[in-house]
Amino acid sequence: MKKFLVTTDFSSNSKAAMRFAIQLASQHEVALTFLNVHNVMRPTSWNEATCAAHEKHEMTKARTNLDRFVESVYKTGKVSPTNRTCVIINSALPDSTIMGYAAEHAFDFICISTRGAGTFEKILGTTTANLINQSAVPVIAVPGNYRASKLTSILYASDLSGLESQIKRVVDFARPLAAAVQLLHFSAPFEPVTDPEIIHMAVRKFSDYEIEVQLKPRDFVTPLISNIELAIKTLKPSMMIMFTKQQEGFFNRLLLSSNSVDFSFLTTIPLLVFSKA
Repeated sequence: MKKFLVTTDFSSNSKAAMRFAIQLASQHEVALTFLNVHNVMRPTSWNEATCAAHEKHEMTKARTNLDRFVESVYKTGKVSPTNRTCVIINSALPDSTIMGYAAEHAFDFICISTRGAGTFEKILGTTTANLINQSAVPVIAVPGNYRASKLTSILYASDLSGLESQIKRVVDFARPLAAAVQLLHFSAPFEPVTDPEIIHMAVRKFSDYEIEVQLKPRDFVTPLISNIELAIKTLKPSMMIMFTKQQEGFFNRLLLSSNSVDFSFLTTIPLLVFSKA
């Protein structure tokens, strides 16, 4: 059974990741763990015993709040909670705490809400961006305006490198959902492979799962992210999957455009990011 670590800071925005995870769990059996990283301040004037008692009290209160918060999201979605756990960790470093807990407990995915605020980096937010750039566990970034709906189709953006290993991971995610998969590739001028059928034949070598190939010409006048946005608007997938080389930096690879270009990419679908490593 796949294990999803779903982060929340008790904000309304963080409910988006929770709604996505609960929706996914309604379509096939997965285990959900809802995690809140709660920082309990320790006044320097207090002795160790007083600090310990204060920390215990605050963590107990936070755990109660988390249970109620999670329960409210299930109740609003009219879903009965099954196979879910709530965890509170006291830490001032949410990014490393989330990654450490996910790795230590062998989670398959981290699910986190994003904050729509303009550019893709702002949409993902600092914590989400750090997780995508550094986490060994794949990250699902869910836009704050996400509303639960059945996951029926997945758009898989590919540069056609490492197809065999990537397709296996995409299909492993899509098959339990019975979700349709479309491979999106932006072709460049003079690219050797520009025939969708040739790409489709290569895809069929690696999986028996039906994958439709969407070959689009790359518009180099606009940023890559704008090309992706247009494809999403046209194809209307339930979510998107991308692969990135973390050591090169997610945004450095994705936003290949002039720094003077002012653009907005208000994503409306969840984004699952795997590391190419």
